Amino acid sequence: MAELDYEGFWKETLIQLQNDLGGEEFSGWFSEMKYLRCEVGKNSIVIGVPSAFHRDKVKSRYQNVINSKLKQISGSDITIEYEIIRKSHAEEPIKSETDAFETDSRDENLLKNDDSAPADKAKAQKPAKKREKHDQMQDYFTFDNYKIGENNKFAANAALAISKNPGKAYNPFLIFGGVGLGKTHLMQAIGISIHENTDKKVIFTTSENFLNEYLDNLDKETMNIFKNKYRFTDVLLIDDIQFFQNKPGVQEELFHTFNALANAKKQLVFTCDRPPSELKKFSERLISRFEQGLRADLQPPRYEERCVILKSKADSWNAEVPNEVIDYVSNNVSSNIRDLISTFHNLIEYAKLTGKPLTLETTQQRFKNWSISRQDNFSIDDIIRVVSEYFSLTPNDLKGKKRSQNIVFARQLAMYIGKEKTDYSTTELGQEFGGRDHTTVMHSIEKIKGLLLKDSSMENTIENLKRSIKEFGAKH
Repeated sequence: MAELDYEGFWKETLIQLQNDLGGEEFSGWFSEMKYLRCEVGKNSIVIGVPSAFHRDKVKSRYQNVINSKLKQISGSDITIEYEIIRKSHAEEPIKSETDAFETDSRDENLLKNDDSAPADKAKAQKPAKKREKHDQMQDYFTFDNYKIGENNKFAANAALAISKNPGKAYNPFLIFGGVGLGKTHLMQAIGISIHENTDKKVIFTTSENFLNEYLDNLDKETMNIFKNKYRFTDVLLIDDIQFFQNKPGVQEELFHTFNALANAKKQLVFTCDRPPSELKKFSERLISRFEQGLRADLQPPRYEERCVILKSKADSWNAEVPNEVIDYVSNNVSSNIRDLISTFHNLIEYAKLTGKPLTLETTQQRFKNWSISRQDNFSIDDIIRVVSEYFSLTPNDLKGKKRSQNIVFARQLAMYIGKEKTDYSTTELGQEFGGRDHTTVMHSIEKIKGLLLKDSSMENTIENLKRSIKEFGAKH
């Protein structure tokens, strides 16, 4: 019997966890874990962790899913033992592929217009003595590593202009768009550039951290510490502000922080998964602040751009990938950059672990196993765009509050297709359709099911829409 590849099982488990959890969560808990050894007699592996706290948190949060994935991959119940090691002995953090992709610094597409200059010029203007790395941001989220295409050119140009002239050019700046399109990368590129080229104070935080700090200081009656931290900075970057919905206390504090910084000509940058007009249970005066500056909408990359991304990644990973594989992946993963790169990385690692060449046949089989082929899964953004166009509406109509009969029907159809052709829960679908609750989604799905029983033409309408969504995704 062949010897089991325990380390290979662990590596494949990490790949799948990164795909499931996303880059930020994965990096926070798994990047500092290290495979140490296996104990064949016990059918166990020993994993190094930096602290007992880290070990306990991983065991409480992720142990069940780790065990499940290991069993799926290996076919047996593998026991995990944890061993605390010094941080200096741990591997370097695994770089996340979540929000953008790396590319050759010689790329000539980066930010060419009168208001901005290529990133290499900004790089050349750095002070002789480089400042220490910013501890809140990831050093690979730079302008040099941000590839520009038609989907993000406007946002990237504005971001570079802001990095050169913070507080004066485009303030506030709001970047919005779906998951994995590069919002966080672009925001951090602004912060890193300002931090490295000036002596300005830069704060980057997520909405979750901002909220937790607010609640902690409120509980300890030390709000002066919180206010001094955020109101006396030069640049404030807050990621994913949509999570402030239905939290009036922290919205109030953000409003006053916003005013204090804006009045002092300090730079504010925010990211969000939707335009400000679609934020629910949000202070109107705060929404008006977001809308008074510049807003940039990031869209998924086009087919040609997806091919360029994958070729660039293959080169950077020293991987030989046939053009037909790149073409297949580009055609079948069009939702966002995160999914595109994660899928591609998974394919390459699978080929390495199995020792098999990466062929079109292998790729097609892997897609079938993952059930992520475009024949099976659609992007929510694609569904909303195609359905709204079919009914001569706009995506905002489907996400908004309007309740005219034609809009409600189109919205219900889109929800029905979304539930059938994606892995979204009813709660997640509700969030995609303007923050509606799961009962609204369930009612919409049941409504369409009822119509399918009564109206024979309804099935043809839905099938036509599915074909259109699939074709739209392949083209875009």
